[in-house]
Amino acid sequence: MSSTYGDNTVTTKTVERLRDGMARGVLSFPLTSFRADGSLDLDAFREYVAAQVATGPGAVFPACGTGEFFSLDEDEYRQVVTATVEESAGRLPVVAGIGYGWAQAARFARIAEEAGADALLVLPHYLVGGPQSGLVAQVERIAERTRLPLIVYQRDQVAFGVESLKAIAALPTVIGLKDGHSDLDRLQRLTLAAPDGFLFFNGAATAEMQARAYAAVGVPAYSSAVHAFAPEIAAAFHTALRDGDHTRADRLLRDFYVPFVEIRDRVPGYGVSLVKAAARLRGRPVGPVRAPLADPGPADLADLERVLAAGLDLVPPTPTGAAR
Repeated sequence: MSSTYGDNTVTTKTVERLRDGMARGVLSFPLTSFRADGSLDLDAFREYVAAQVATGPGAVFPACGTGEFFSLDEDEYRQVVTATVEESAGRLPVVAGIGYGWAQAARFARIAEEAGADALLVLPHYLVGGPQSGLVAQVERIAERTRLPLIVYQRDQVAFGVESLKAIAALPTVIGLKDGHSDLDRLQRLTLAAPDGFLFFNGAATAEMQARAYAAVGVPAYSSAVHAFAPEIAAAFHTALRDGDHTRADRLLRDFYVPFVEIRDRVPGYGVSLVKAAARLRGRPVGPVRAPLADPGPADLADLERVLAAGLDLVPPTPTGAAR
């Protein structure tokens, strides 16, 4: 383990648990359950998270992008993170999303820490861009205000250069970077510049589409939106990739992932709302999305149902009584 983490045994233990989990399986980003009127349905969320945890992901990341962090108030956020910690019961790391400007992110960080989260995913800050010095300062301000380990998510207006990555990686509790840019030249430079033990994972939309390319630059771990509604498909692809079964991986990509992405790309926000619609098709108690997202219309739902059925035909049936 690199000395970057010093004597912080909490941080070191979290890094080790996350590394083990990332090597074992995909990372789960659970959806947040809402009722038809848009209110939080905590009982349904608990049921859903319990089913996600039972499938054995490497870690669970509540209240992040897929979980509609941006639409949760602080009380709802507390309930979501607390429920995830309780349903996980220490079996795998819980990494809660935080975001907006550093001051608001620090408020969410305190809530997550009180709720028992193991680490935090720092989502891209709100609205504005900033120079590299500002991106570093944003992370520094958050790190000063929480003892929890931080994974920083770069996408949209957040993109770290090599020197900026070195600066945030030198902070004792910054343990990793999630990449959503898919700029593999830049990412390779970052992985080479990072200290030993620093965590990287693929956070591209429908990450399986680029999983092999990310693995080629030393980033094999990835988050899986598909796991939120079809963990058996996500597990089949992960196993094929791990085992070097490119024929099976190609078939899953060709017959399920590519058609799914083609529907996802039709409408802004489908990266979340299409995933939630697919979960409802599987009988998951997740409810609708909150505005400004919009649930898919009948034509897109029909296409989604067809693509989902094709994907499920490619994997073994789920045993009776097992978490689906």
